[in-house]
Amino acid sequence: MLSKLYIKNYILISELEIDLSKGFTTITGETGAGKSILLGAVSLITGQRADTNVLLDKEQKCIVEGSFEISNFALENLFDELDIDYEPNTIIRREINAKGKSRAFVNDTPVSVSALKQLGEKLIDIHSQHNNILLNNSAFYLQVVDAYSGLNKQVSIYSENYKVYKNKVLELENLEKEIAKAKQDLDYYQFRFNQLDEANLVIDEETELETELNKLNNAEEIKTALSSVYQGLSENDENVITALKNIENLISAVDKLGVDTKEYQNRMQSAIIEIQDIAEDLNNINSDIEYDADKIEFVNERLNLIFGLHQKFGVNSNEELIKIKEELNEKLANFAIDESKSEKLRKDIAKQKNELLDLAKTISKTRKAKKPDIEKYITDILIQLGIKNAVFKIEINTSAELNQSGIDEIRFLFSANKNIAVSEISKIASGGEVSRIMLSLKSLLAKTTNLPTIIFDEIDTGVSGEIAAKMAEIMFDLSSSTQVISITHLPQIAVKGNEQFIVYKDDSDKKSQTKIAKLAKEDRIKEIAKMLSGKELSSAAVENAKALLN
Repeated sequence: MLSKLYIKNYILISELEIDLSKGFTTITGETGAGKSILLGAVSLITGQRADTNVLLDKEQKCIVEGSFEISNFALENLFDELDIDYEPNTIIRREINAKGKSRAFVNDTPVSVSALKQLGEKLIDIHSQHNNILLNNSAFYLQVVDAYSGLNKQVSIYSENYKVYKNKVLELENLEKEIAKAKQDLDYYQFRFNQLDEANLVIDEETELETELNKLNNAEEIKTALSSVYQGLSENDENVITALKNIENLISAVDKLGVDTKEYQNRMQSAIIEIQDIAEDLNNINSDIEYDADKIEFVNERLNLIFGLHQKFGVNSNEELIKIKEELNEKLANFAIDESKSEKLRKDIAKQKNELLDLAKTISKTRKAKKPDIEKYITDILIQLGIKNAVFKIEINTSAELNQSGIDEIRFLFSANKNIAVSEISKIASGGEVSRIMLSLKSLLAKTTNLPTIIFDEIDTGVSGEIAAKMAEIMFDLSSSTQVISITHLPQIAVKGNEQFIVYKDDSDKKSQTKIAKLAKEDRIKEIAKMLSGKELSSAAVENAKALLN
């Protein structure tokens, strides 16, 4: 429950602090005094959006701080999930500086607004008039039915698994788009790969082929030159080898005449042997060389193929072509991997869908089983609240398709008159009937969700007299298990509070300020009397106020 509220520098509130008790608290005050401002401040500590427009003094920061006694509400696990230190008396603070920057703290631990909102949803339910739009909201219908049916945990498990399932479905869709695109490119990739693969390319092959072609094209000229060299070295009458042998003989003769020329004889012999080897090698080369038109054609075709591929793929060497071939091969291999991955993903999705469907069917069965009890509970309260011919129905339509909350679509239907078919609440209910329906639903929710605090902001709109008194009784009854705070204009509701606060506007200073005060018994009598008769208090109104309070 909310035990203390501190507000500073918020719209028309300079500074105020109030202590709140468990049970039923009513807050009254004239229109425009600032009751909605108070509610807006409370909404800040439950994670609602804030901006610099809330600052009364633009030079100072705004602070809203609430103390909550939560020892009986089993919130330890939520604190663990949010990585916040749990305290039985938890303090939530929200600060907004002059630049509009917002900071939030839980037990002095900084938290994100998202975390604050998660925690706030478990601490306070604020029902203001605009919340009546919930009666057009299928998510709210499910919240009511599931809370009463004790399905919150099961639905939470289902929802988490459904998110995983939907993410996998999205992953498969994206993968299949990639595969479809890859299939479009696959034939092209395969064709290009086959071209390169069939070419059996070798690094630097083109250089070697060009050399070979040059040799083949000049075979006759090469043979003529080599033949002349061979003849000049060993076959002509005046060939080099014969001349060298004659020289060797002359050197040998000189040696015999007393000049030591053995070293030169040896060197000449080596030179002769080397020249003979050169002659033989060149002759062998000459023998191997021959003009081969078929081979020239083959080499030309091979070079044409290679240079054609160079041009087609926009490269300058076989090395680059081989690299492209490897890249194409990798793409083809990856495509096969993606096909395998998508098949596995399809099996996982099918398995998970069946599991979700089983859980959704169990949830749906429980919802349908509890539907009559909810209908009776709401209808009975509506009858108590003066809608004598009220009929409240829940329509559950089951689909074969999974959704965020199972396989059900839920609608709340209502009729206030005999022999009038039930219809959607927004189409058939008056403002006063909507207020009573919302109070009935909120009463059911509060009883089944163990909510620490519920705040009703003028839920009594459109009702008066005995109906207002009955609404007050329902709220008072609800306050036995939940702290209930009601902002009201009706004396029938105001008197039911265990304690009553008044919100008023103080114009004594330079600026108008909203203030709040807890009413003592005598002041409370005057406030109730004023609500009954206006500013001019009559003795009858005072006596009536005393009677109502007693």
